[in-house]
Amino acid sequence: MKQSLSFLIIMCICASGFAQTNPREHISSFNMTSFTYKHDKNWQAYIELQTRGIEDFVKVDYYEVKGGVGYNIGDHQPFVGIGTYGTYKNSEFFQRETRLWLQYTYSHKLNRLKLDHRLRAEKRLYYFPQTDTEDNTERYRYRLSASLPINKEKLEANTFFLNAFNEIFVGPEEPNFKRNRFLGGVGYVFSRNVSSNLGYMWQREFTADNTRNLHFLYFALNFTLDRMKDVPQSYPVAD
Repeated sequence: MKQSLSFLIIMCICASGFAQTNPREHISSFNMTSFTYKHDKNWQAYIELQTRGIEDFVKVDYYEVKGGVGYNIGDHQPFVGIGTYGTYKNSEFFQRETRLWLQYTYSHKLNRLKLDHRLRAEKRLYYFPQTDTEDNTERYRYRLSASLPINKEKLEANTFFLNAFNEIFVGPEEPNFKRNRFLGGVGYVFSRNVSSNLGYMWQREFTADNTRNLHFLYFALNFTLDRMKDVPQSYPVAD
């Protein structure tokens, strides 16, 4: 337990060293809902909905609708996904993005601490309706996330947990280092079907002109349907 908690603390300290704030920065909102369907021990489908209030906490100016299919091979999971993303500026629709990605996740444990390593390669297709123009680029991401149950030995029903992650974003155009994103928070597993977490997310963005810090109050609500567990025992399940 002490070793696992120390790992989480080190992640938070390393990330906080980059999070330099100034008085003009404010708290934005980052809201996420996910739906996972586990068809069997290998196949699963995933849908995620996001809204963000970047310039104003209560005013949504960004959204995501995305999903995909993953295949579990022990602790490894390849995944393919697609999504649509919209950005508003000054209350007008500014940018639509279609994104396709390939992803690989490796999960393992350090005592009670669950660690996930996620690699993602994205193809991004943009459309700007105000100018009727298009563009495209690529981006590559790596995320290390950690979850530590507090009142139980593992993440199961009625469990509080700590969680943190740090993710880096790189791309072919300069500056090649695009973004760093850190999250620290606490969550609760209501049942095998529902969990949630609340936390603070810091995001530093790098462009050719400047650097910007964003600070989010993060809230997530996650739903899981596991066909292997939720169907009646007499129902035949493919193995």
